[in-house]
Amino acid sequence: MSKHMPDIACQPHQGPQGTLNWVGMSGIELPILIQTAEQESIRLSSQAQAYVSLDDPKSKGIHMSRLYLILDEMATQEPLSPARLKTVLEAFIESHKALSHNAFVEFKFDYYERRQSLKSDNSGWKHYPALLRGEMRNGAFHCEIGITVPYSSTCPCSAALSRQLIQEAFEAKFKEGSLHYQEVLDWLGTPEGICATPHSQRSYAQVKVKVSENTALNLSEIINQIENALQTPVQAAVKREDEQEFARLNASNLMFCEDAARRLQKALDAEGYADYWARINHLESLHPHDAVAIITKGTPNGFPDDPNLMGTPI
Repeated sequence: MSKHMPDIACQPHQGPQGTLNWVGMSGIELPILIQTAEQESIRLSSQAQAYVSLDDPKSKGIHMSRLYLILDEMATQEPLSPARLKTVLEAFIESHKALSHNAFVEFKFDYYERRQSLKSDNSGWKHYPALLRGEMRNGAFHCEIGITVPYSSTCPCSAALSRQLIQEAFEAKFKEGSLHYQEVLDWLGTPEGICATPHSQRSYAQVKVKVSENTALNLSEIINQIENALQTPVQAAVKREDEQEFARLNASNLMFCEDAARRLQKALDAEGYADYWARINHLESLHPHDAVAIITKGTPNGFPDDPNLMGTPI
């Protein structure tokens, strides 16, 4: 004889009654599909969150297993995109008729891509922490794409102080007598000729952009927009010519965190995103703390200027 299994969630709620903003799950392990710039789908490990609102104060709770099963069916079999997220959110709400009107989903993952070296024919893998987040609230769909991009930053103040020391060393070496071209050239190639170097550090641009339902999920394009604005991307596969070019780019793009933020601000404005938020993190080599700058587009009711909107940069 089959037994009827009790469903406590469907029984009348006897405790304090009230609506709940979000109920669901976090830390869901899912193998998702992401489309690359070459239109290839790659499978990546992700940590997901899934929620719906609990709008019925008399309901004991939601059906979390329904959210998981929808994710397993709809978020792992086709490449994720803003349009796909909207479909998932609509399914969340449909699965909780009379209980929920709003839904939320988020995927955090590491995006890997081969990036070309600066000068040589080599390329190497680089990873970019990324997120894709969607929300359906009162029938309106909202979608955000987030990416963290590493780059190098060299301090303008440190560069100026280094140049002064080099000038003083030059004066001490050649202040008497006539200058001879070859002697000066040879001296510049010695450690004494470059007696000071500016400090630089690995830095991170954390960027979130708001996109429409019809926007393609092209993480490569966003990475290129950020790296083209900052001009000093970190390198994976490096030959001597690549390292020399990297040094030249750093000297040509001296940046405080404020400079980097304004460069990125100009680039994101030019792309015409509905909204954006970015945090510039310079992991100082001179100090035990970091230098940080925050920018937003300033859209009414848009991204807040919260410094912790994406958490820690690494």
